[in-house]
Amino acid sequence: MANSIVYKNMESEVVQLPLADRLWDWFETYKRQLGMVVAIVLVAALVIWFIIWHQQQQQVDAGTALSQVVASQVEATPGAHADLAAAYLKVAKDYPNSFSGGRALLLAAGSLFADGKYADAQVQFERFIREYQGSPFMGEALFGVASCLDAQGKIDQAATAYKDLVTRRPNESFVPQAKFALARVYEAQNKLELARDLYQDIERSAPFTSVGNEAGVRMEELIAKNPSLAPAPAPPPPATSTLTNLAPLLEKK
Repeated sequence: MANSIVYKNMESEVVQLPLADRLWDWFETYKRQLGMVVAIVLVAALVIWFIIWHQQQQQVDAGTALSQVVASQVEATPGAHADLAAAYLKVAKDYPNSFSGGRALLLAAGSLFADGKYADAQVQFERFIREYQGSPFMGEALFGVASCLDAQGKIDQAATAYKDLVTRRPNESFVPQAKFALARVYEAQNKLELARDLYQDIERSAPFTSVGNEAGVRMEELIAKNPSLAPAPAPPPPATSTLTNLAPLLEKK
């Protein structure tokens, strides 16, 4: 009986302990485990911070390196595209998976294309497509591949590449240029009606632009050489008899 009374008194004392004291007891019991958890969290936070800082610093360094190459392009002599391409490729190699590294790769491909090295340019455009999935410049790379195929005389492959680009990325700013290039390929394939339709579409969808004006000129030249391609005249309005025209007036009377 006495033991039960003592036990109840102890239980009531525990219940009446202040919250701060109970928290302190819990901390004393689990402080070693808590310390390990805190240490792990701190180390993880430091690692994450370092990774973010390193990525940001890499982006800054890549941008600086690309800017230096672009600045050197202003002072470059004509015909120095190969040197510029090599410089751009070095930036892409030193800073992979960075925004500026991707731009450098595209600029390298463009420099090679401008120097007439279409096969080499195609390799770099295709490399960008593989390594920078989801990039906002993916459309430019796809257009570059199509242009390289076109420049190498691979017109069937070029036509497929242009059509895929126009179909899958209809809202890209360079779609009128891609359509124009595809129309020229159609002319080379003697698919003159398809070429005419594309020229009409470009002239209608991109009025008052250089490519729209050029499309109109090419369409006129195409029709001049092939009069059968001229669009059919609009049908006249349906003829109505005099009695039909007077019918509403007679009904009113």
